[in-house]
Amino acid sequence: MKFTDGFWQLRPGVTALYAQEAYDIAEVTDTPDGSGIMITAPTTVIAKRGDVLNRPVLTTTLSSPAEGVIRVRIAHHTGRNWHGGFPLAGAAAPSTASTKVSATGGELNAGSLVARIAPGAPWDLAFEVEGRRVTGSGNKAQGYLKLAPDASVDPGIVRNARDGGAVPTSTTFVHEQLDLGVGELIYGLGERFGPLVKNGQTVDIWNADGGTSSEQAYKNIPFHLSNRGYGILVNDPGHVSYEIGSESVERVQFSVPGEVLEYFVIAGPTPKDVLGRYTALTGRPPVVPAWSYGLWLSTSFTTDYDEQTVNSFIDEMSARELPVSVFHFDCFWMREFNWCDFEWDPRVFPDPTGMLGRLHDKDLRVSVWINPYIAQRSPLFREAGDAGYLVKRADGSIWQWDLWQAGMGLVDFTNPAATAWYQAKLRALIDQGVDCFKTDFGERIPTDVVWADGSDPERMHNLYTDLYNRAVFDVLNDARGAGEAVLFARSATAGGQSMPVHWGGDSTSTFASMAETLRGGLSLAFSGFAFWSHDIGGFEGMPDAGVFKRWTAFGLLGSHSRFHGSSSYRVPWAFDDEAVEVTRHFTHLKMRLMPYLFQLGVEATRTGAPVMRPMQLEFPDDPAVAHLDRQYMLGPDLLVAPVLSDSGEVEFYLPEGEWTSLLTGQAVEGGRWLRETHDYMSLPLYVRPGTVLPWGAREDRPDYDYHDGLTLRVFRGGSGSHSITVTAPDSTSRDYTADLEEITG
Repeated sequence: MKFTDGFWQLRPGVTALYAQEAYDIAEVTDTPDGSGIMITAPTTVIAKRGDVLNRPVLTTTLSSPAEGVIRVRIAHHTGRNWHGGFPLAGAAAPSTASTKVSATGGELNAGSLVARIAPGAPWDLAFEVEGRRVTGSGNKAQGYLKLAPDASVDPGIVRNARDGGAVPTSTTFVHEQLDLGVGELIYGLGERFGPLVKNGQTVDIWNADGGTSSEQAYKNIPFHLSNRGYGILVNDPGHVSYEIGSESVERVQFSVPGEVLEYFVIAGPTPKDVLGRYTALTGRPPVVPAWSYGLWLSTSFTTDYDEQTVNSFIDEMSARELPVSVFHFDCFWMREFNWCDFEWDPRVFPDPTGMLGRLHDKDLRVSVWINPYIAQRSPLFREAGDAGYLVKRADGSIWQWDLWQAGMGLVDFTNPAATAWYQAKLRALIDQGVDCFKTDFGERIPTDVVWADGSDPERMHNLYTDLYNRAVFDVLNDARGAGEAVLFARSATAGGQSMPVHWGGDSTSTFASMAETLRGGLSLAFSGFAFWSHDIGGFEGMPDAGVFKRWTAFGLLGSHSRFHGSSSYRVPWAFDDEAVEVTRHFTHLKMRLMPYLFQLGVEATRTGAPVMRPMQLEFPDDPAVAHLDRQYMLGPDLLVAPVLSDSGEVEFYLPEGEWTSLLTGQAVEGGRWLRETHDYMSLPLYVRPGTVLPWGAREDRPDYDYHDGLTLRVFRGGSGSHSITVTAPDSTSRDYTADLEEITG
């Protein structure tokens, strides 16, 4: 949100009070993390004693919840209610930071990260990583802003047609502006489909069902990462507005409604270090089952299907040697107008328990679509409404609308009894044979409602998805056991990475949408999410054969892979015979890569490093990769450049060293751009110099004993010996060592 009119003036109707000096710096013991520093910052420079009268101040508190992390809280009136931040599992330990206050200022030392506040004017709060200033809050950076009723800036986010909520009435905001250095680039802020580098953008953290072709996003994360060796989490689940060098071009501004703004500065120095500390604070994913890495085949959205249709797809995939691990039933497994009643439509699935058993006999897992809405026609609407399990309006009536499902209500997951009721419906499906759930929606959450626990509706709009996905993930974890629970979720907020897997939402069936989907996944990876998927071929529309085949190669070179569409089936033979060959080739390749991919997932639980990685995450010191968003690293060792054109021509960059094509074995010298033309059976897939790649013995399934028949493929560009770890699906872990002089790759 922009408050100023150029450099000199405020916009009409805006009154701003800025921290002008650190008038008083004191050590305190009552911060959320124990000991810390409190700074009293008057909104004018105090030149004489009378200046302290009739003068607002901002109170800034510094503390540390963990090594390398500093909490900053800016408050106008400290006695006003604050709706609170995210649940942060990593902020529970006692602080180990040290504080020091002297005539030269205040210092909070959190190990690799230090905050320094200079006394007096001008206001200057600096953050140092390993002794180097990486950013800071300077003159007119910390501000408290009031809007007149006729102010020319919107008092909150501009609502969209599917929101249904009223425009926020807050007329007060707190903002911070942190220095944006020369050459500094900003990444993250959730799954965003525009340019990967966020400089110059305005970003609103407000979950919305906007597809992949707009500025809206399903997964809004108020966390950004800088190439200068630090990250920032704004600890507010409500609406956070960002101006990333787009209002003050020398700064990153973030603002929230109300009286309090809290954020965390997170140290690097490398991007991986930042993500490691960030995910330690907000949550890391558990191990997801090996079978989930296999191909997911869907009924698609509005297609007609019954058990015979399902079996025809599965049997034909098997006959063509196209391994499928999961079969997914989308919305119409339930009767129309009844979503969600969690009952199989008896007109097309008269024997669901028997059908699920027959699918399991074919060695398949089963996924079914759900959402958190209860349609008016569903018998569960009255059941939930009478019990008080649906969100209500201020007058006590049930909140309802007609977008998506006629007269639908919304399950109130702030009510523990409502959560238990919802989970009981899922347990019945699990007992029937369902293995996992696609948790669709969770973004269209109204703000003109009353929650059972009294939560602020603005806070709950983004946070709802966390409660929804947690309810489902927990019931799967309880029923299936640790390491077997997996979702296919669309919406998320900070911490959502602890409930994998997430997919990229509603794309269109074009090369342009394929590219924006990739950008969204890379941005989400920069936001702490280790596992990610997308609709191969695009969701809306029918892809032509070329788009489908190129997207298939891309989609099978990630952590999770799904064929899914809107109004048409996505079985390969619906396109052409070559699409079948492409699917077979890249599905078999992924199965061979499972010892490598599964180990990446295991390591993500310990480090937070994503499976699919932006180039900047692996090569932070190579300036040539800074803006790259059409290629990525699959783990640390495989470089993938999806083909995004009809012609098969692709331009990509190889960092320095001798890289080897995994598909052809050809060695290529890096440190330069390359242009190649690929047929549908190929794409740029290069192995990093000196890699030891564990190569599995099977290509028919993802969940096999990776140690049995394992081959170590050793690639050019290294020397000496190199050890790797391989963990099998049964958790058996072994270390292997290879001599890098013995080139076999």
